Amino acid sequence: MRIARVDVHGEAHDAIIEGDIAYHLEGSPFENPHRGAAIGPVAGLKLLAPCQPTKIVCIGLNYKAHIEETNATAPTSPLMFFKPPTAVVGHEDDVHWIPGTEQMDYESELALVFKKKAKFVEPGTYRDYVLGYTCANDISARDFQRGDGQWTRGKGSDTFCPLGPWIVTDIDGEDLHIGGALNGEVRQDSRTSDLLFGLDELVVHVTKYFTMLPGDVIITGTPSGVGTSKGLMKPGDVYEVTIEGIGTLRNRIVGLHGEVA
Repeated sequence: MRIARVDVHGEAHDAIIEGDIAYHLEGSPFENPHRGAAIGPVAGLKLLAPCQPTKIVCIGLNYKAHIEETNATAPTSPLMFFKPPTAVVGHEDDVHWIPGTEQMDYESELALVFKKKAKFVEPGTYRDYVLGYTCANDISARDFQRGDGQWTRGKGSDTFCPLGPWIVTDIDGEDLHIGGALNGEVRQDSRTSDLLFGLDELVVHVTKYFTMLPGDVIITGTPSGVGTSKGLMKPGDVYEVTIEGIGTLRNRIVGLHGEVA
């Protein structure tokens, strides 16, 4: 099942996507969702961010090849940080340059979306808590990330967490192809099986410290090929995250006032 949020005459509606058609989602996205009346073709609708998290827990340095390309030391436990809800934007939304940075970067990531409250999750049971998966782009201002001594401004600024285009509930996230392209040029090409800490281990670890609520998100880390090794972004660029079984999340980078060059 594909679960989305769509704009219908200026109002947000939960939807189920079947083929090229969006249908009203009856009930709750988190418990026994079912298809209602048709809304219309997906191509004619604005897709919003597919969930409204109270928090986004992010995992750093979690792909082996990415650790190698950054000359970093592999962490001995998952490296966690936060993005606020105000960082979230949806498919085809603009990502805004922030004042003072000269190093805007992309990070293609698999996102887990929770369907129920999760605390102290037992090993081997994470699927009982996860609604499904979506694409994420962990936008990063590298100069702030390195210079600030912590990552709040460099990774948590407004529009720095694109999610979408929808949540897919019936796939296994543990071995999916994940890729990314800047202006059509492939930059990232990997599989989620290359994760240093797998999905079960991440959910167990995160929920030791944080209570995850319905709609909350874990983004699981990025593979190799980030912009610091292949070239950073600039206003006017378009970055696409594509994950097998989910689809493509596309966002344009714009200047402070919406300029694209």
